[in-house]
Amino acid sequence: MSDTAPSTVVRRVGWRLLPILALCISTNPWGRATVAAADTARQIVDEVERRNPSKSQRYEGLLQSYNSGGATSEKGWTFERVGSHGQSKAVIRFIAPAEVRGVALLILNHPDKASDQWMWTPALERDRRIALQDRSTRFFGTDFSFEDLEERDANQYSYVLLDDQPIDGALCWRIEAKPVEAKSSQYTKSIMWVRKDIYVVARIESYVKDQEARRLDYSGFQNIQGIWTSRELNMTDLRRGSTTRLLLEKIEYNTQLKESAFTLQALRQ
Repeated sequence: MSDTAPSTVVRRVGWRLLPILALCISTNPWGRATVAAADTARQIVDEVERRNPSKSQRYEGLLQSYNSGGATSEKGWTFERVGSHGQSKAVIRFIAPAEVRGVALLILNHPDKASDQWMWTPALERDRRIALQDRSTRFFGTDFSFEDLEERDANQYSYVLLDDQPIDGALCWRIEAKPVEAKSSQYTKSIMWVRKDIYVVARIESYVKDQEARRLDYSGFQNIQGIWTSRELNMTDLRRGSTTRLLLEKIEYNTQLKESAFTLQALRQ
């Protein structure tokens, strides 16, 4: 039996965005649950993380941004990541268009606190540290904030299992996650939707107080190297009425990446 199933298409914990691809995956291509009765929210979150054994990851992304007036813009970036959940390192580097080529973001994730982030701007020939109070701002004209691009350990959140609801015909658990340290996040809480069939996150709704601020939808799931991966992500900023679509290509897991590539010195190169 082949390990490759047909396609139905990585800020915070291993289920959080990054980073953007680090969540939406499963090492079980046929969806056989190893948690036979996942009756608690934390069990489900732990199972989502358990099915992500990759120690490194690389892809090329095309970002298409749409504002409330319908205007669009496109950017391309590369993404590389090494390390385990909550302790990973990642570099995002823009490759197009010409005016942003070379702009890069280094993210050093920690198991017990928010990430450290630095952005390199070639035109200025300098890097700057992204302060914690600036993590809620948009990342380079996209609808992702700097905080949305980090990955946090599951222990930094408390969880409550809410109910079951479908997304695109797939039944999901809805789980509420609240940061243990309220001041560590711009978001008061997040609601994540975990598909029951393959234990991947299909949606994350992020709230500021009682208002939903951002919604991240994952689709286009495909089995890549035994890992269920979302090939399309749509981040909607509900306050601005804008959306950024991220399309992933040339995805690789467990590829050879040097730790030395995830430093400030390497960022400047």
